[in-house]
Amino acid sequence: MSRSLNKVILIGNLGADPEVRSTSNGSRVATLSLATSRQWKNQAGEKQEKTEWHRIVLWNNKGSTLADIAERFCKKGDKIYIEGSIEYRSWQDREGQTRYTTEITARELIMLSGKGDGAETYTPAAKAAAGASAGAGAGGAAKGKESFEDFPEALDAEDDDLPF
Repeated sequence: MSRSLNKVILIGNLGADPEVRSTSNGSRVATLSLATSRQWKNQAGEKQEKTEWHRIVLWNNKGSTLADIAERFCKKGDKIYIEGSIEYRSWQDREGQTRYTTEITARELIMLSGKGDGAETYTPAAKAAAGASAGAGAGGAAKGKESFEDFPEALDAEDDDLPF
């Protein structure tokens, strides 16, 4: 049996705020413009940089609310992690010419430049877990917000195993 895999992982910065729209059947979809860059030195030792732009598509479907999350929490300049699959589409424009596009259909979104709260992960499974923990933690909300003073050992932890 032959197996195949279509998986894309990107970390980059948003070039614009998400564009969110509704389809004719009521589904919501968000499109993001994500920039990834690579740097190198040429033979003369001069620093070079190339930026690639990726079109990211996030759907609200099958229990996922990625489009709504992008609309609420993502903005131009944010650093995000996207995991999904690459898709190629073609269509006829108004002049009858065939147009082509390459898109990344996202299954997972992690916001890496949060408001000091750390990275937030959004997948259908993470949404369900977040809902369960929010319900379980409702009683603890009355205690107020926790701080590093409550957990001094958190400041002593080594982060050597972080991949970035």
